Amino acid sequence: MNTRVLLVVFIMCSTWCCNARDLPSPQVSEEADTIFGLESTAELFSGKVQIGNDELCLGCENLASEALDYLLKNKTEKQILGLFHHYCSLLPSFEQQCILLVDFYGTVFFENAKAFQPGEFCRQLGLCEGAISSGLSKKDTCDICHDVVTEALLKLRDPDTELEIVKVLLNACDSVKKSTSKCKRLVFEYVPLILVNAEQFLETRDICGILRVCKSSEEDDLVESKVPLLATSYIRSNHAQSG
Repeated sequence: MNTRVLLVVFIMCSTWCCNARDLPSPQVSEEADTIFGLESTAELFSGKVQIGNDELCLGCENLASEALDYLLKNKTEKQILGLFHHYCSLLPSFEQQCILLVDFYGTVFFENAKAFQPGEFCRQLGLCEGAISSGLSKKDTCDICHDVVTEALLKLRDPDTELEIVKVLLNACDSVKKSTSKCKRLVFEYVPLILVNAEQFLETRDICGILRVCKSSEEDDLVESKVPLLATSYIRSNHAQSG
Protein backbone atom coordinates (compact mmCIF):
# COMPACT_ATOMS: atom_id res chain seq x y z
CA MET A 1 0.00 0.00 0.00
CA ASN A 2 1.62 3.29 -1.04
CA THR A 3 2.04 6.54 0.93
CA ARG A 4 -1.16 8.20 -0.26
CA VAL A 5 -3.34 5.20 0.52
CA LEU A 6 -1.68 5.01 3.97
CA LEU A 7 -2.72 8.63 4.60
CA VAL A 8 -6.29 7.92 3.49
CA VAL A 9 -6.55 4.89 5.77
CA PHE A 10 -4.98 6.87 8.66
CA ILE A 11 -7.63 9.60 8.33
CA MET A 12 -10.47 7.03 8.10
CA CYS A 13 -9.21 5.22 11.20
CA SER A 14 -8.80 8.52 13.07
CA THR A 15 -12.39 9.55 12.39
CA TRP A 16 -13.63 6.09 13.40
CA CYS A 17 -11.71 6.24 16.70
CA CYS A 18 -13.00 9.76 17.41
CA ASN A 19 -16.57 8.65 16.82
CA ALA A 20 -16.09 5.60 19.05
CA ARG A 21 -14.54 7.55 21.93
CA ASP A 22 -17.56 9.85 22.21
CA LEU A 23 -20.15 7.06 22.44
CA PRO A 24 -21.48 6.38 25.97
CA SER A 25 -19.42 3.66 27.65
CA PRO A 26 -17.97 4.81 31.02
CA GLN A 27 -16.08 1.58 31.58
CA VAL A 28 -14.02 1.77 28.42
CA SER A 29 -13.64 5.48 27.62
CA GLU A 30 -10.97 6.12 30.25
CA GLU A 31 -9.03 3.01 29.21
CA ALA A 32 -9.31 3.97 25.55
CA ASP A 33 -7.76 7.36 26.34
CA THR A 34 -4.84 5.55 27.96
CA ILE A 35 -4.46 3.09 25.07
CA PHE A 36 -4.26 5.75 22.40
CA GLY A 37 -2.16 8.18 24.46
CA LEU A 38 -4.41 11.13 23.64
CA GLU A 39 -2.91 13.45 26.22
CA SER A 40 0.61 12.74 24.97
CA THR A 41 -0.54 13.24 21.39
CA ALA A 42 -2.10 16.59 22.27
CA GLU A 43 1.21 17.70 23.78
CA LEU A 44 3.10 16.66 20.65
CA PHE A 45 0.74 18.72 18.47
CA SER A 46 0.46 21.69 20.85
CA GLY A 47 2.71 23.81 18.61
CA LYS A 48 5.34 24.22 21.34
CA VAL A 49 7.83 22.22 19.28
CA GLN A 50 8.55 22.91 15.61
CA ILE A 51 8.02 20.27 12.94
CA GLY A 52 11.26 18.44 12.20
CA ASN A 53 12.58 19.06 15.71
CA ASP A 54 14.45 16.04 17.11
CA GLU A 55 12.42 16.11 20.34
CA LEU A 56 9.11 15.96 18.43
CA CYS A 57 10.39 13.20 16.15
CA LEU A 58 11.63 11.13 19.09
CA GLY A 59 8.37 11.69 20.95
CA CYS A 60 6.36 10.48 17.97
CA GLU A 61 8.51 7.37 17.54
CA ASN A 62 8.35 6.53 21.26
CA LEU A 63 4.58 6.96 21.33
CA ALA A 64 4.13 4.87 18.18
CA SER A 65 6.43 2.14 19.56
CA GLU A 66 4.54 1.99 22.86
CA ALA A 67 1.21 1.84 21.01
CA LEU A 68 2.54 -0.97 18.80
CA ASP A 69 3.83 -2.97 21.78
CA TYR A 70 0.45 -2.62 23.45
CA LEU A 71 -1.49 -3.54 20.30
CA LEU A 72 0.47 -6.74 19.73
CA LYS A 73 -0.49 -8.16 23.13
CA ASN A 74 -3.23 -10.80 22.86
CA LYS A 75 -5.09 -9.23 25.77
CA THR A 76 -5.18 -5.87 23.97
CA GLU A 77 -6.57 -7.41 20.78
CA LYS A 78 -9.44 -8.96 22.74
CA GLN A 79 -10.11 -5.68 24.57
CA ILE A 80 -10.21 -3.64 21.37
CA LEU A 81 -12.44 -6.13 19.55
CA GLY A 82 -14.68 -6.26 22.61
CA LEU A 83 -14.84 -2.46 22.64
CA PHE A 84 -16.01 -2.32 19.02
CA HIS A 85 -18.45 -5.21 19.58
CA HIS A 86 -19.98 -3.06 22.33
CA TYR A 87 -20.38 -0.16 19.90
CA CYS A 88 -21.97 -2.53 17.37
CA SER A 89 -24.66 -3.32 19.95
CA LEU A 90 -25.60 0.37 19.96
CA LEU A 91 -26.64 0.07 16.30
CA PRO A 92 -29.47 -2.53 16.42
CA SER A 93 -30.32 -2.39 12.72
CA PHE A 94 -26.64 -2.81 11.79
CA GLU A 95 -25.38 -4.98 14.68
CA GLN A 96 -24.73 -8.28 12.87
CA GLN A 97 -23.12 -6.63 9.82
CA CYS A 98 -21.07 -4.44 12.16
CA ILE A 99 -19.76 -7.45 14.12
CA LEU A 100 -18.80 -9.24 10.89
CA LEU A 101 -16.88 -6.19 9.69
CA VAL A 102 -15.13 -5.74 13.07
CA ASP A 103 -14.04 -9.39 13.18
CA PHE A 104 -12.76 -9.35 9.59
CA TYR A 105 -11.01 -5.96 9.56
CA GLY A 106 -9.76 -6.54 13.11
CA THR A 107 -7.91 -9.66 11.95
CA VAL A 108 -6.48 -7.81 8.94
CA PHE A 109 -5.46 -4.85 11.11
CA PHE A 110 -3.58 -6.87 13.74
CA GLU A 111 -1.83 -8.94 11.06
CA ASN A 112 -0.60 -5.80 9.30
CA ALA A 113 0.35 -4.15 12.60
CA LYS A 114 3.20 -6.65 12.92
CA ALA A 115 4.93 -5.00 9.94
CA PHE A 116 4.37 -1.48 11.29
CA GLN A 117 7.51 0.72 11.47
CA PRO A 118 7.23 3.62 13.98
CA GLY A 119 10.05 5.61 12.36
CA GLU A 120 8.55 5.39 8.87
CA PHE A 121 5.10 6.23 10.24
CA CYS A 122 6.41 9.44 11.85
CA ARG A 123 8.18 10.42 8.62
CA GLN A 124 4.95 9.86 6.69
CA LEU A 125 3.22 12.29 9.08
CA GLY A 126 5.95 14.88 8.57
CA LEU A 127 7.11 14.76 12.21
CA CYS A 128 10.55 13.47 11.28
CA GLU A 129 12.77 14.50 8.37
CA GLY A 130 12.45 12.26 5.34
CA ALA A 131 9.59 11.26 3.07
CA ILE A 132 7.57 14.49 3.32
CA SER A 133 8.87 17.47 1.31
CA SER A 134 10.73 20.26 3.13
CA GLY A 135 8.08 22.77 2.04
CA LEU A 136 5.42 20.85 3.90
CA SER A 137 7.54 20.42 7.01
CA LYS A 138 7.71 24.21 7.47
CA LYS A 139 3.95 24.52 7.85
CA ASP A 140 2.33 24.29 11.26
CA THR A 141 0.51 21.12 12.22
CA CYS A 142 -2.92 22.60 11.50
CA ASP A 143 -1.99 23.33 7.86
CA ILE A 144 -0.47 19.87 7.51
CA CYS A 145 -3.68 18.30 8.81
CA HIS A 146 -5.78 20.23 6.28
CA ASP A 147 -3.39 19.15 3.51
CA VAL A 148 -3.80 15.49 4.53
CA VAL A 149 -7.61 15.77 4.67
CA THR A 150 -7.66 17.42 1.24
CA GLU A 151 -5.43 14.69 -0.21
CA ALA A 152 -7.59 12.02 1.43
CA LEU A 153 -10.71 13.49 -0.19
CA LEU A 154 -9.03 13.60 -3.59
CA LYS A 155 -8.00 9.96 -3.23
CA LEU A 156 -11.47 8.90 -2.07
CA ARG A 157 -12.95 10.48 -5.21
CA ASP A 158 -10.44 8.64 -7.39
CA PRO A 159 -11.82 5.28 -8.67
CA ASP A 160 -8.27 3.89 -8.65
CA THR A 161 -8.21 4.25 -4.86
CA GLU A 162 -11.18 1.93 -4.45
CA LEU A 163 -9.59 -0.62 -6.77
CA GLU A 164 -6.30 -0.48 -4.87
CA ILE A 165 -7.96 -0.90 -1.46
CA VAL A 166 -10.17 -3.73 -2.74
CA LYS A 167 -7.10 -5.47 -4.18
CA VAL A 168 -5.24 -5.26 -0.85
CA LEU A 169 -8.24 -6.57 1.09
CA LEU A 170 -8.86 -9.42 -1.36
CA ASN A 171 -5.24 -10.51 -0.92
CA ALA A 172 -5.78 -10.39 2.85
CA CYS A 173 -8.88 -12.58 2.45
CA ASP A 174 -6.69 -15.37 1.10
CA SER A 175 -5.12 -15.68 4.57
CA VAL A 176 -8.54 -16.38 6.11
CA LYS A 177 -8.64 -19.87 4.61
CA LYS A 178 -11.89 -21.15 6.11
CA SER A 179 -13.85 -18.01 5.19
CA THR A 180 -12.14 -16.76 2.03
CA SER A 181 -15.30 -16.63 -0.10
CA LYS A 182 -17.32 -14.95 2.64
CA CYS A 183 -14.51 -12.47 3.24
CA LYS A 184 -14.29 -11.50 -0.44
CA ARG A 185 -18.06 -11.11 -0.65
CA LEU A 186 -17.95 -8.70 2.31
CA VAL A 187 -15.18 -6.71 0.62
CA PHE A 188 -17.15 -6.23 -2.61
CA GLU A 189 -20.37 -5.56 -0.72
CA TYR A 190 -19.18 -3.06 1.88
CA VAL A 191 -15.94 -1.36 0.77
CA PRO A 192 -17.67 0.92 -1.81
CA LEU A 193 -20.24 1.88 0.84
CA ILE A 194 -17.57 2.56 3.47
CA LEU A 195 -15.56 4.75 1.08
CA VAL A 196 -18.63 6.79 0.11
CA ASN A 197 -19.50 7.32 3.77
CA ALA A 198 -15.88 8.21 4.60
CA GLU A 199 -15.92 10.87 1.88
CA GLN A 200 -19.23 12.21 3.19
CA PHE A 201 -17.82 12.29 6.74
CA LEU A 202 -14.68 14.20 5.70
CA GLU A 203 -16.76 16.72 3.75
CA THR A 204 -19.15 17.48 6.60
CA ARG A 205 -16.86 17.37 9.64
CA ASP A 206 -13.98 19.51 10.87
CA ILE A 207 -11.61 16.55 11.21
CA CYS A 208 -8.60 18.63 12.25
CA GLY A 209 -10.69 20.26 14.96
CA ILE A 210 -11.98 16.89 16.15
CA LEU A 211 -8.39 15.61 16.40
CA ARG A 212 -7.46 18.84 18.27
CA VAL A 213 -4.75 19.64 15.76
CA CYS A 214 -6.59 22.87 14.87
CA LYS A 215 -9.03 25.00 16.83
CA SER A 216 -12.41 23.35 16.31
CA SER A 217 -14.98 25.18 14.21
CA GLU A 218 -17.74 22.72 15.06
CA GLU A 219 -20.38 23.38 17.71
CA ASP A 220 -21.99 19.97 17.40
CA ASP A 221 -20.55 16.88 19.04
CA LEU A 222 -19.80 13.50 17.52
CA VAL A 223 -21.97 11.84 20.15
CA GLU A 224 -24.93 13.08 18.11
CA SER A 225 -23.59 11.51 14.95
CA LYS A 226 -25.73 8.83 13.33
CA VAL A 227 -25.05 6.16 10.75
CA PRO A 228 -25.13 7.99 7.38
CA LEU A 229 -28.46 7.82 5.59
CA LEU A 230 -26.86 6.01 2.66
CA ALA A 231 -25.63 3.21 4.90
CA THR A 232 -28.95 2.94 6.74
CA SER A 233 -31.04 2.70 3.56
CA TYR A 234 -28.62 0.18 2.05
CA ILE A 235 -28.65 -2.04 5.13
CA ARG A 236 -32.44 -1.92 5.43
CA SER A 237 -32.94 -2.88 1.78
CA ASN A 238 -30.33 -5.64 2.09
CA HIS A 239 -32.05 -6.97 5.22
CA ALA A 240 -35.46 -6.89 3.51
CA GLN A 241 -34.13 -8.89 0.55
CA SER A 242 -32.59 -11.54 2.79
CA GLY A 243 -35.72 -11.76 5.00
